[in-house]
Amino acid sequence: MDTVGTMDRRMLLQAAATAGIAGAIVADRAEAAAPSAPPTPLSTVPLQLPTTEFTYEAVVDLEPMITLGRSPLGERRMVPITGGVFQGPRIKGTVLGGGADRQLVRSDGVLLLNALYELKTDDGAIITVNNRALIDTPPGQAPYAYSVLEFTAPEGPHAWLNRGIFVGTVHGLPPERHAVLIRVYKVV
Repeated sequence: MDTVGTMDRRMLLQAAATAGIAGAIVADRAEAAAPSAPPTPLSTVPLQLPTTEFTYEAVVDLEPMITLGRSPLGERRMVPITGGVFQGPRIKGTVLGGGADRQLVRSDGVLLLNALYELKTDDGAIITVNNRALIDTPPGQAPYAYSVLEFTAPEGPHAWLNRGIFVGTVHGLPPERHAVLIRVYKVV
């Protein structure tokens, strides 16, 4: 066999190998770009409605409201928290004084609350609560007053509060009581 024929064959094999690699790369890219399976129809995903379980009920004592003035977002107010009590199936204790409920009354009349305060359990644990609520009282309708609560609890028997989504209701108590009733539920 002559050297020219051998070189032609080598170049041909090398070109074929290179083309094969390039073809494989192109095929891999096409596979990566294409979905591997058709999308799952929404009708096959079961509808799972959230449910809740009662966590606790708190009566939070308040000082009179302090007006902080208007802002571009609405009227600002603050209500100091002076104490209170709470109790539920797994937890009970007192609401510590020193927290406050910061409020914003929007131009549409909706009230946004952001209360930051501490709970002290009967076994001495201190739990920080950040309770954000929206209260709307349209004329002729029942008030819409719901909140989302975030807890920061120490490790130990109350650490379960760090591992859930909690929602609540907010109810004003008679004016002479100067307190609110908060009911808290864990989404399960």
